[in-house]
Amino acid sequence: MSPLLFYFAHLVVLAYAFVGGVFLAFSDFIMRSLALTSGQGGAEAMQVINKEVFRWVFMVLFLGLAIVSVVLIVLAVFAWSGSVAILMGMAGLVYLIGCFGVTAGFNVPMNEALADMDVSTSATLTYWSATYVPRWTIWNTVRTVACALSAALLLFGLTSVSQGRAV
Repeated sequence: MSPLLFYFAHLVVLAYAFVGGVFLAFSDFIMRSLALTSGQGGAEAMQVINKEVFRWVFMVLFLGLAIVSVVLIVLAVFAWSGSVAILMGMAGLVYLIGCFGVTAGFNVPMNEALADMDVSTSATLTYWSATYVPRWTIWNTVRTVACALSAALLLFGLTSVSQGRAV
């Protein structure tokens, strides 16, 4: 593995951890806090959060890591061997499925449904408290775990590389 790729992969570990940290904050206390507001306040705040997330560093990291994860998988299949290939390829696969795939398949559709709702209606408040908060948080926790696992797998792969195992 080239030194440039080796050090870049260390930055990817940090990026996986940063994205996972954002998800952890939502699962740990942000969603719980929003749920404790009047339903209208929590739903309205989440509508704003879901718009603002597209304008910041988080989205660059989130989407960039999907691309990097594909590269890790390709390198694991065609350029690396042994435990390094398995660990680093799995890091990419776990992120793609457990973070990116879960986001596209579960969290985004719920965000889009909430975005189209009028927060002053009882139907929105019911959706917010009975469906959105519990389901969104469960899937968000899956994303949190996937990011942490991806960071760990990539870190273990880099440890194998630094110990001189086959690449």
